[in-house]
Amino acid sequence: MGIMKNYFFKIILVALLCQACSPAKKEEAAADAKPDSIWVKPSLYLDTELKGEQRKLVIYGEELIAHTSKYLGPNGSVAHLTNGMNCQNCHLEAGTRPLGNNYSGVFSTYPKFRERSGRIESIYKRVSDCMERSLNGTPIDSNSYEFKAIYAYMQWLGKDVKKDVKPYQSGIKRLKFLERAADPAKGKLVYETQCRSCHGENGAGVKDANGIAWIYPPVWGNDSYNDGAGLFRLSNFAGYVKYNMPFGKSDVNSQALSDEEAWDVAAFVNSQPRPSKDQSADWPNKSKKPVDFPYPPYGDEFSAVQHKYGPFKPIADFYKKK
Repeated sequence: MGIMKNYFFKIILVALLCQACSPAKKEEAAADAKPDSIWVKPSLYLDTELKGEQRKLVIYGEELIAHTSKYLGPNGSVAHLTNGMNCQNCHLEAGTRPLGNNYSGVFSTYPKFRERSGRIESIYKRVSDCMERSLNGTPIDSNSYEFKAIYAYMQWLGKDVKKDVKPYQSGIKRLKFLERAADPAKGKLVYETQCRSCHGENGAGVKDANGIAWIYPPVWGNDSYNDGAGLFRLSNFAGYVKYNMPFGKSDVNSQALSDEEAWDVAAFVNSQPRPSKDQSADWPNKSKKPVDFPYPPYGDEFSAVQHKYGPFKPIADFYKKK
């Protein structure tokens, strides 16, 4: 009983600390984060402790992340839940690439309080959010074999990560704010020279020969992520493309795109049409919205346009003073 009390006390304490942290402080901390630990992807070949049904779940979970559309897409063999994109279109290399939005810190940091929902979230809630937002679909059944496999895979990836530790190079590395607003017109030029060859002139992506999965995913249009997805925020998109794109030409030390080019192409891509999601229940505490969340109401007097494109520093400074 003492262990359970300590666990719940810790959960409540984390929630209170998160509520006390302003959006500006969170963005600043993300941009200046220091290494907590270096994560190395575990190997199925070397992991002799992973056996039996658990091993089958982990292998299937990796397969589901890499080839989501094959099983859960519009023509999926198991269910029809998503828009046809794969989880690894956003979480590169089945969620294992450093700075490629990897899953190394998922099992160690969940459950946790998230301002977007205003409550403590489980891994299931987080996965379902991705299904609804990034894959513009419907939540996966929490009792399904498929979710159990995804959960087992994420658990296995984080098996050597200490509780509450977010490994270095997990998730997305945020860039420092520009002194100006991100410019969609400049971003269009970046897209045409750096992105169009893979994602297409109209952002529609390229499918495989069977027409089932995306080799290069759509970055706008009906088949892309909706406006409730994490990548619809410019800070997330800019950090993602800076360290991962153009695909095949970039690595964690790459200078393929400058910071300004990353911000501008994010502004261009997220100015294009895409599916919309009802977000009226998001961010119940309006003062805790991220500085680059483009939908009012806010806890400040800055316009929705400035919240979408910036400059973000004045908004961040406002919350610092507040």
